[in-house]
Amino acid sequence: MTVSPQLVLQAYRVGVFPMAEHRNDPDIFWVDPRHRGIIPLDRFRISKSLARTLRKDRYEVTLDRDFAGVMHACADRPETWINAEILGLYAALHEQGHAHSLEVWQDGELAGGVYGVAFGAVYCGESMFSRRRDGSKIALAWLVDHLKTTGFQLFDTQFLTPHLASLGGVEITRSEYQDRLATAAAASADFLGAPLPASGQDVVQRNTQTS
Repeated sequence: MTVSPQLVLQAYRVGVFPMAEHRNDPDIFWVDPRHRGIIPLDRFRISKSLARTLRKDRYEVTLDRDFAGVMHACADRPETWINAEILGLYAALHEQGHAHSLEVWQDGELAGGVYGVAFGAVYCGESMFSRRRDGSKIALAWLVDHLKTTGFQLFDTQFLTPHLASLGGVEITRSEYQDRLATAAAASADFLGAPLPASGQDVVQRNTQTS
């Protein structure tokens, strides 16, 4: 079966997403977890140490500046489910406006980032990476703030890892996820509809007000 970007997007709309066994496996398979990881946008947890890092503003944060760079950085690890076909499919989704990245830069280089698929008021986070201390945490803090600002209702992380749990991520059942997905997919949000915060201090302050 030929997998098109449109098929991938439709799969997300019904709660399914693609993966590969490893980078050299030419095939992909579909995943529909019994338990789903999400980050409630009003419960993201910024620790005191992360708040200090955010307030220092020793980095630059951008949207969609280097989607391909973020994907390749996420795949740059000993074991990855991101193969060549997935790289191509999500690059096409990005070109069509359905996939977006957030980048964290330090000294002109990618220090961290996250990418995912957006539709309705749903953002499905696919993967993230960190090349410098707290790079992925900075990315997630800015992303959560941006998703709230632009009207998103559901931040799907697919699985719950200890790292995500420490930031406020929770695990819900497939049926509860389907209910939340249906509601959020029927709503509307615009990932590029608002500018990023002026500073990390703004991210910390707004998180404190809404958590």
